[in-house]
Amino acid sequence: MIKKRAYNTESRKIQAIETKTRVLASAKNLFITKGFDNVTMDEIAKIAGVSTPSVYSFFKSKQGVIRSIMDEALEKEKFEELVQKVTQIKTLKGRLEISAKISRRLYDAEKDQINSFRNTSVLGPEFKAIEKEREERRYQRQEKTLKEVANEESLAEGINLKKAREILWAFTGRDIYRLLVIDKEWTSDEYEKWLAHSLIKLIAK
Repeated sequence: MIKKRAYNTESRKIQAIETKTRVLASAKNLFITKGFDNVTMDEIAKIAGVSTPSVYSFFKSKQGVIRSIMDEALEKEKFEELVQKVTQIKTLKGRLEISAKISRRLYDAEKDQINSFRNTSVLGPEFKAIEKEREERRYQRQEKTLKEVANEESLAEGINLKKAREILWAFTGRDIYRLLVIDKEWTSDEYEKWLAHSLIKLIAK
């Protein structure tokens, strides 16, 4: 009986993952074609072939759906692997280089979402609130990146830790990636190389 229960539990987990993936794919297509404001949770459920309560149980709201779409662009394991590399580097310049790499990998993974969503009416107040939330989270995460290695000996003249954090946060933002890679068609390699060079020049000695 224990084995059977364990099997059923694992089977339900797999089913839940598959259902969640299907809902996100359906929602993404609807948001792109109709715009965020014009899509209902009922429509998402219908296209995904699940009940509306099931969609709510996974994501709570439309904002929760689009937040998950953005958060899952880069697989969590790959993101955590990159973040782990940061902690292994003990120099400011090295950490700035890996920060550029993280930005490149993250935004490359998000490219389809960024490009598609910015060309639809999805850019309503709810989406902007989600972007603000994500940007604040990114700013907080980057504190550790600098705090452990930044000091008077490593920071450029006139740059303190607060300014260093703000420069890192601004330059690794999605808007710069969008402008250079999506709008001006830089390659991802060009973007990463430029970003690393710029961060080091502005922040480090």
